[in-house]
Amino acid sequence: AGMLRQVSDFSDFSRGHWLQELLCHGEEPRHVQSSPDGQHLLVLQKSRPPPLPRVVAFQRHGIGGADLERNWQPPQPALVGLLFLQSPVTLGSWVLAIVWEHGRTEVWHFVVAVGWQLLQTLELCQGARARIVSLCSQRASLVWCEERPPLDAHSDMSKCAFRFCVCTRTLEVGEQGVRLGTVRIVLHNSPEYQVLASPQHIFLVPATDSFATTSRFLLIWHPEKAKLTIAAPSAGFVHSKALRSSSESDFRKLLLGSVGLLSGLAPLDVHTSAVSNSGGLLLVSTKGAVNMVEPDGTQRHIFDLEGGPVAQGSPVQLKTFGSILACVLAGVLYLIDQNSGRLIEKKILSMKEVHFLESPGEEDSIQLLTQTGIYSFSISKPEDSSRPEPCLIEMVFEEACRYYQRRSLSSSKLTVEKLKKGGAFQAPVALAAILQHSLCQKQKPARGLQDTYAKLLSTMSLELQSYMSLELLKTCVVCAPESEVESYCEELIEQEVSRVLHSDIDKDNLAYLNSIFASFPKAAWKATRSCLQLQQNGDGLLVARATPEVWKKVLGGPQQEEVGQNGVVPLFELICASFLRFKPKWLPSFVELTQQYVSISWAYSSKEGPEGRVPLYKRALGVLARKSKRSKADDEMELELLLCSKRPKAVLQALHLLICLKRWQRVVEVAEKFSKLSPLLNKEIFTTLLAEFAQHRELDPYLDTLWPLCPVELTASDILAVVLQHLPCSQEDPVPFSRDGNQLTIGLLKPLLQRVVQRPCVQDEMYSDALQSPTFPPPTPPREH
Repeated sequence: AGMLRQVSDFSDFSRGHWLQELLCHGEEPRHVQSSPDGQHLLVLQKSRPPPLPRVVAFQRHGIGGADLERNWQPPQPALVGLLFLQSPVTLGSWVLAIVWEHGRTEVWHFVVAVGWQLLQTLELCQGARARIVSLCSQRASLVWCEERPPLDAHSDMSKCAFRFCVCTRTLEVGEQGVRLGTVRIVLHNSPEYQVLASPQHIFLVPATDSFATTSRFLLIWHPEKAKLTIAAPSAGFVHSKALRSSSESDFRKLLLGSVGLLSGLAPLDVHTSAVSNSGGLLLVSTKGAVNMVEPDGTQRHIFDLEGGPVAQGSPVQLKTFGSILACVLAGVLYLIDQNSGRLIEKKILSMKEVHFLESPGEEDSIQLLTQTGIYSFSISKPEDSSRPEPCLIEMVFEEACRYYQRRSLSSSKLTVEKLKKGGAFQAPVALAAILQHSLCQKQKPARGLQDTYAKLLSTMSLELQSYMSLELLKTCVVCAPESEVESYCEELIEQEVSRVLHSDIDKDNLAYLNSIFASFPKAAWKATRSCLQLQQNGDGLLVARATPEVWKKVLGGPQQEEVGQNGVVPLFELICASFLRFKPKWLPSFVELTQQYVSISWAYSSKEGPEGRVPLYKRALGVLARKSKRSKADDEMELELLLCSKRPKAVLQALHLLICLKRWQRVVEVAEKFSKLSPLLNKEIFTTLLAEFAQHRELDPYLDTLWPLCPVELTASDILAVVLQHLPCSQEDPVPFSRDGNQLTIGLLKPLLQRVVQRPCVQDEMYSDALQSPTFPPPTPPREH
């Protein structure tokens, strides 16, 4: 657990007693801000008199000099922001800009032993009636949202919702003084926005009382690329538009192509917003959900704060320290890992009011300003960097909770605390102990383990090595240069696909595999080849050396009727789609391999196996049918999939397709090959081709190949009946000799009829043994007297 220690009781501040009195007895709300070097504290008191609104600066380790204190009273405009700007004159130096609502800006500079000095007073806004409602700074530029009231003083303000404007202006501090650049309009005719600056982007968050339609999305301005991004993160909507001219900066024109879609979205749920040190926008909803909106408009959920809905008046403090997000709500400090969303620590504070301060150069500690002093909260680190983080142990128990809850007959909810204290389930306790003692000792034997745990450790050694290599690989992906990221990602995907294939493939794992195949199709294809050990042998045939367990996962996971219609497809279909995309000529061979495995592992009529529901070749055909564009290669693929199944109905379907395509050479080849599978299929194929032979002369060149396929049970009468049934109907009177040459003649049928007539009768073969007996009838056996 982290340690909270006091680093200052305000005695090291100039006028420290006044600072403490201001924090203890001053009226809320107040805003506290520290300088970039951490040596100055500025307290902005926003309350109305008594006392008067004011801003006061307090110096740490002060040695005298002029103080900074500014008061104002109505009807004077209120102070809207305090900004620290970097000064290019001296490296690491800064100036303070105090900005009022009407645009008046005072630039102050602190000089050691001299104190605060006013450098210059400027006017930000061009119009006298403009009012600044939100302000931020990015490097040497100021960005603000200002209200421009209508010229008609009697106008209904509710009808003038789009009376705001987002502007930017450079403010440069040099040896010659302070110089303001020209005003540039980023967005005009817009609703009210709160502007927040990250190092590269400006986030525009709609104000709480904004117009209903415009509160459904936020905007992201990219100054370097001169473009605006419309983002509705919860709905996954992102649209960017370049700002090439001033006309394109009009808010209504910006939304012209997206109004219909945006009007159907739910309003943004924003209670508190802040910018993280990574450049993302942190949003806390009224339900207590903490989300991160990236500069590209995508949203990532981080954490859910406890305690239910957050009241509108309850302040939420947010600040990032390195990769850790610190959050204070209702006297509770939450420390959350931004990357994983895991709760690192939760601490109940005894202070009523807490403010985060800058802690330059100390990412492993968090500084908190309270009414009694400044406290530092140190984030403890394990002694060994390879020791498993606490979230890993928590993951073990959380997964165990889900596992046991699914199999429990009780209606009571199982929690991690109950699992740890109950003692009924030893598996997660054992696994947590093994992880705690083994992963933190790289080459040393595990100390302090029970004998049973030590035996389990030896059994799990390979899995632990796999886990460690996977964690190392993830680190490599994060730290690798861009040129090497692809190879690391392929290796990571291969390990993930292999891991899932060696675990229970439930709906969650299947959805995870679907996301992998959709996000990393090429890497997932390579991982599939590796896991199934697919390769061509010396004869060019596809072979697979996957274990029976892997085959069962490929074929026996959740089927389409079980996963529903939410876009998730079974694993077999995923793999077939990969074949179609990267190696289509292997797909029929793969389907044939799967059928061979099914025939070995499941009974033919078993409903448990994949063939008991929908045949595999039909599932592969379903994947082929979902292709957006059909080509000749797809027609050929359909034929190959039908034929590779070797099912009678599929073979006959392929034969009819070939006949429709008039590919007679292929028709004969298929007939010759598949007639050997069964007598019934042989009869169906021969009857189909005999009917075609009766209708046209396309098969005449192949009669020498077709006649030997005639089934044994067909007689000359049967053949003539088929031929007469399928003779084409002629519109003219029949004549002995046809001019077109397409008429069927006895001469064409003669070889087949002779073949059938000369063949011995089936009944003759049945009694051949009796007919060939040397004496007929057999002699009478001798009588016994």
